[in-house]
Amino acid sequence: MKSEYSYTTQYTLDKSHFSECFDESVVIDTSIRAYRKSIIFTLIGILLLLTAINAYASWFLIGLGVLEALNIRYKKPWWLMRQMMSKAASNEVTLTIDEQGICNDSFYVKGSILWQDIVSISETKQGFLIKQAKTVSYLSKRSLDEEAIKFVSGKMAQY
Repeated sequence: MKSEYSYTTQYTLDKSHFSECFDESVVIDTSIRAYRKSIIFTLIGILLLLTAINAYASWFLIGLGVLEALNIRYKKPWWLMRQMMSKAASNEVTLTIDEQGICNDSFYVKGSILWQDIVSISETKQGFLIKQAKTVSYLSKRSLDEEAIKFVSGKMAQY
């Protein structure tokens, strides 16, 4: 009789972990299409400024356009800063992988992903992207041993 698999480990939510999560899960679009909203805000602001209807609204829209462009250009540093300012940063997380699913447990965040709720699992260079119906989660390989990586890879074959 085969015993049920269970793996438990702990890791810290530090800057390197958040950076790896971002690098492996976010696709950065730097094309002109990504700046569309920024361009529209800026052009509307300039048009309002030229018509002299409301200078405050014009400058507000121009500033909003510039801010949106900076958000696209510096997406990773901005995201990392927000993560490091969160309550969860620098806390220990207990990760459990078993036959039911994947559970994260820390002082501020408790979450679980059941295997039956997963739509697909794809492997990246440094981890796994776990897709559910409305969300995508990232599982880093650096906190897993070889047996846990093989277990998750085996589950990946089912999807």
